[in-house]
Formats: sequence, structure tokens, C-alpha cells
Amino acid sequence: MSWLETYRGTVYRWEVDHNDHLTVAYYFARFADAGLGVLGALGLGAEHMERSGRGCVTTDCYVRYQRELRVGDILHIESGVIGVEPDGLVLGHKLFDSESGALCTTVEQRVHHVELASRKPMAFYAEQRRAAEARRVPWDGPARELRPQPRGLKGFRDTARDTVKPWEMDVFGQIALASYIHRFSAANSHTLAGFGMTPGYMRAERRGFSTFEFQLGLTGALRPGDPVLVRSAPMHVGTSSLRLLHVMTHATSGGRIATLEQFGVHLDLDARRPAPLPDALADKARALLVASDG
Repeated sequence: MSWLETYRGTVYRWEVDHNDHLTVAYYFARFADAGLGVLGALGLGAEHMERSGRGCVTTDCYVRYQRELRVGDILHIESGVIGVEPDGLVLGHKLFDSESGALCTTVEQRVHHVELASRKPMAFYAEQRRAAEARRVPWDGPARELRPQPRGLKGFRDTARDTVKPWEMDVFGQIALASYIHRFSAANSHTLAGFGMTPGYMRAERRGFSTFEFQLGLTGALRPGDPVLVRSAPMHVGTSSLRLLHVMTHATSGGRIATLEQFGVHLDLDARRPAPLPDALADKARALLVASDG
């Protein structure tokens, strides 16, 4: 089965961040479109949701950013099924620069088939599994490294806090993928500022933070009016690289909603290459490191 084109578009000026490239949340808006495109081709799209009250909600994403997209660039996404589970699918997406044909980003998106009202897992019917198997494509994306994480949040700092807005909802009745990532991006900025990578430093030194890997896990759902809190900590500090862990909770109940493991580099904005962290910043970051339980 050939790959299915699930998105085609461009990078708008208002989608570009302080690193002068496409903001990561807007990648996720496109991945959400791509996921819905695959589900629609499988008969698991909007009509299925309306008829059965069931849908495929995202529970996990592994994303590798390999090349930048900048304002005005044109792009498209090709998608397929790379795994079939009793009550879920793993979708594979490849995002290309449409001008050069270069592969920019790969995504492994795990979705689970649930009753939308209760979020109870629902097994696929045999014909649904057959349709998914017919869309299976070979996958050659980067291998995923599963890293141990701390059990608790000792040493984590509050890095984002707000309330879910009604316009942030997706077709499944929960907060959209891009809205999770916007909050994690804010948390990233506060985490970096905690050891000296402040907005002022980055403007003065022409430096930024460029993400090359996301591991996103979604364990709960948010709805309008829910208060959100994100806590974050650095987990690794290298010569130019940093790995951060962000944990999103319901601010009132304390229930865990999502986690994001973020790997990126200290970026020279002029050379568009990784730059070594200044010793003073690296030392401050290492003083904030939180150990994993592994």
C-alpha cells in the first residue's frame, strides 16, 4: 500500500518563533490533520465518531525534527499505518519540504480507540483491523530511546500555569495537540531562564534553543475551564545539548495529564548550528539536574 498524502500547506509568518523557524506547536497542528486524514481513510473519521460515539484519541507521539522549516517554506505530509493493536493504531507521518523533497520530520503517533464520553478503551472490529492492515506501510524512522524518568516531582519548578479555553478543543472534545505543546513551549522558556538562558541573553548573544526530539505522553484529558500546571526540570546537560522533562497536571486535583521529554541544542542563530553552552550557564543547569529512577 502506498503512502497517503494527508497535509499540504505553507509556513505562515505568524507561526515562526524567536528561533526564526516553524513553532513546534504548529507542527502538531499539522500532525493532527495528518492523523485525521489517515483515520478518515480507514473509516474511523468524523462519520464513525458521530455514528458510534467512538474515536481514536492520541496517547503518545515520538517526533524527530531533522531539518528546519522557515517562513514561506512549503511542505506536505505522507502518512500510513505502521502498527495495529487490539484497541489502537500506530500511525507514521513523514513531513517533507515540498520544494526540495527533503525529509524534515518523522512522527510515530499512537492512538487508542475509545468511547468518547467515558474514554473507555474499545476493541476494533475485525473489519476495522483489516482496513488498518491494508494501509500498513514500512517504517524506517529513527529508533526511539526509552529513558527512565523520576517517580516524583522533587526538584521540579513551576514553569507554566493557565486555564483551558473553549476554542482549544479538538474534534474529540478534548484539548487539541497543539495546545498541549504551546504550554510546554512556555514551560521550556521558563526552564531555560532558570539557569540563565533568558530571553534577554538569547537576544543579546544571538542564541536560541532548537528542539530535535519530542517524546509526548498523554494520560488524561483537559476540557474548558480546567486549570493547568506544568512543572519542569533538566535531566541532561551536554556540551551544547539539553534534555528537559515537563509534567502537566490538573492544577486542582493534581492528576497527571501529560508529559513531554524534550531534547534540543543551544543554537547559534546566525550560523544555524549548535553552539557550546557557556560554562556559567552549563554549571547552573547541572546544579538543577534531577536524577531519573533508572
